[in-house]
Amino acid sequence: MDLLVATNLTKRFGGLIAVNSVDLVVKENSFTLLIGPNGSGKTTFLNVCTGVLKPDGGSVYFEGKDITGLPPNKIYDFGLIRTFQIPIPFLSLTILDNVIAAMRNPGEYPFTALLKRKEWVKVEEENMEKAFSVLKRVGLDKMWEKPAYSLGGAQLKMLEVARALAAGAKLIALDEPIGGVDPIYADEILSYLKELQKSGITFLVIEHRIDIIAPYADYAYAMNRGNIISKGTPDEVLNDPQVVEVYIG
Repeated sequence: MDLLVATNLTKRFGGLIAVNSVDLVVKENSFTLLIGPNGSGKTTFLNVCTGVLKPDGGSVYFEGKDITGLPPNKIYDFGLIRTFQIPIPFLSLTILDNVIAAMRNPGEYPFTALLKRKEWVKVEEENMEKAFSVLKRVGLDKMWEKPAYSLGGAQLKMLEVARALAAGAKLIALDEPIGGVDPIYADEILSYLKELQKSGITFLVIEHRIDIIAPYADYAYAMNRGNIISKGTPDEVLNDPQVVEVYIG
């Protein structure tokens, strides 16, 4: 099944075409890689798909639903959730509280909290159990009491993934999940992502460290100057003369 489909997607900034009639498909339960040099349009493409930016042309479909131009919170509710290059958790909260904050609770709404106290208390208990389960899946369960500011770079990246899982993500779009991370920890992060993929989570990943991430990907796209210049298996894309020229030439 095609989970995310972008057709003829276009985004302009004045006279600059940052995303130029891009067609891209992310299949359900896949690990799809999007590569390209700085300024090629990768993050802009992601921003348009997730509602951060409005497209100037084309369409975006998620699970067959047209989500083109919808606000980020609506797209988030559908289960298409992105992370950013720089993790942005609630630094003073514990790791556990950061995950719980990504979940819904009837007690968040004043009238519901007053009228349905038993209901939201039960939901809160269920959310606590779910949060511990999510933390275990990303290797953070043994440090649940620590404040987020005490985490290292790799752990903060996984906390972002945990928050996406807690929010009910079906597809997680990751912008440089191993950027600035030691290669040993990079492989650890990617191993966790592959395990999550086996459990039914789909990934669309932007990354510059293609030598490390390529073995983990199922499919790849390469962008340059707003255009898709290659697609196929990671080996096919990395050995494409156009891609080689972009990175070396």
